[in-house]
Amino acid sequence: MILLTVVARVADGLPLAASIQEDEQSGKDLQQYQNQVKQLCRKLNAQSPDRCTLEAGDMNFHFLIAQGVCYLSLCEASFPKKMAFAYLEDLHNEFYDQYGRRVPTVTRPYSFIEFDTYIQKKKKSYVDSRARRNLGSINTELQDVQRIMVANIEEVLQRGEALSAIETKATNLASLSKKYRSDAKYLNTRSTYAKVAAVAVFFITLIVYVRFWWL
Repeated sequence: MILLTVVARVADGLPLAASIQEDEQSGKDLQQYQNQVKQLCRKLNAQSPDRCTLEAGDMNFHFLIAQGVCYLSLCEASFPKKMAFAYLEDLHNEFYDQYGRRVPTVTRPYSFIEFDTYIQKKKKSYVDSRARRNLGSINTELQDVQRIMVANIEEVLQRGEALSAIETKATNLASLSKKYRSDAKYLNTRSTYAKVAAVAVFFITLIVYVRFWWL
């Protein structure tokens, strides 16, 4: 289930539009998560990752940044990540078409609150059971959701760790992993060559021995 959706300007964290699932419908108190969203939006900057998942217990924050705007959703942890980001892609495409040119000039929070109508409509289509069954046919630009950066919301908010710093760590880990795989491949190749050479030396020695003693 998608419980909360926020559209915010990255430059200053100004909320542009939002849609919140009513507490009685979701059965959850969303006030804590709303506060976390406000803090998170104020931490975003030009160096923030363009796609990220932040874990918050049994909930996940997913956000996508495009053209200076952040599209963020709060979903249950069981909600498929691929579907969550496809949902955010759809919001971006529609929002940019309608309000893209006006985003840099607005000063009032929730200047595009009427976008909630589209959010509600799109959210319903993604939560619908038929849409969940057709997950594999979603048309999305995401090539591999497994590569989307994952962090913990507490690390980002309470410890004050910048998202850009977390992304740098993730990039460094990916580089180390790539280097490890490369080194392992090189060592395996050397091991294979050594085994082939040992076999070759054995057969050459055997041939020399046979020729010397039997010919």
